[in-house]
Amino acid sequence: MIGYLVKRLSLAILVLLLVMILLVLLIQFIPGDPARTILGNHATPELMAQVRRNLGLDDSVPQQVLTFVGDALRGDLGQDYISGQPVTSEIGTALANTALLSLASIVLALIVGIPMGLIAAVRKGGIIDRCIRAFSVLLLSMPPYVVALLLLLWFAVDNHLLPALGAGNLADPGDYLAHLLLPALALAVFWWAYLARLVRGSLLEVLGQPYVRTARAYGLSKQTTLYRVALKNALVPITALTGLLLGYVLTGTVYTEVIFNRPGIGSLAVSAVGNRDWPIVRAIVLIYAAAFILGNLLADLAYQFLDPRLRLDNRTEAFL
Repeated sequence: MIGYLVKRLSLAILVLLLVMILLVLLIQFIPGDPARTILGNHATPELMAQVRRNLGLDDSVPQQVLTFVGDALRGDLGQDYISGQPVTSEIGTALANTALLSLASIVLALIVGIPMGLIAAVRKGGIIDRCIRAFSVLLLSMPPYVVALLLLLWFAVDNHLLPALGAGNLADPGDYLAHLLLPALALAVFWWAYLARLVRGSLLEVLGQPYVRTARAYGLSKQTTLYRVALKNALVPITALTGLLLGYVLTGTVYTEVIFNRPGIGSLAVSAVGNRDWPIVRAIVLIYAAAFILGNLLADLAYQFLDPRLRLDNRTEAFL
């Protein structure tokens, strides 16, 4: 297990370094001059040249790559072209809001999606199973931004049950949670459907295994067999999937924060793209990439830990 962990960590670090290199290279092909963005259209050529030298834009591409990677490893993601502030300070507060939104949506997805799949599997072929499957297909077929707009229209505009826009006051937990619920729900409903179908299929597969029938033959009750034997094994792929949710939910906050007018790295990314503030864009893309890499790493490690067969396969390969 330790050897596998070292190998996966090394691969994750390598992928993150490649992402950093690609971000520097892609900036070279984006139209527009950062010096022009900072100084405006009436700046003199001499002043623009001075700004370009100060930003290191006149350095060779390999030197820019080395500078960015070295600074990023020290926690320095550059300087905001518009405000002149460090990028890390610009992103800090926005990242905290986005992290809370992502965490809330993941919790909502798990506490609703898993029971839906469990009920559908237990009631296989019944009216409840058919309703859950139809509901899942409906949710999967709807674009997430459409779901967000429908939730906003129904709960906030028509019925005034929840606040429509903003993030609320963090000092007032009730107000903050009220503003958080709709955006988190908009992110979670897709995963309700996905998790419900995944749990249903996994649980039905496990219920057909010989060891489940053996447990029943030894006299275990139906509920004990279901919850302590079958469900425990059926949730292994779902537990591993939770790590991947991190990256997907984090990127989904872009449209959610724009629709609900929430401060966060998603809305900050949209604003930065419009202003051609490439250091902010580059830092946010790096954060998204790191989230996906971390999510994949956690998913692989969780699967290795929960499924002994994979650990046995790895030991066999290492021996051979």
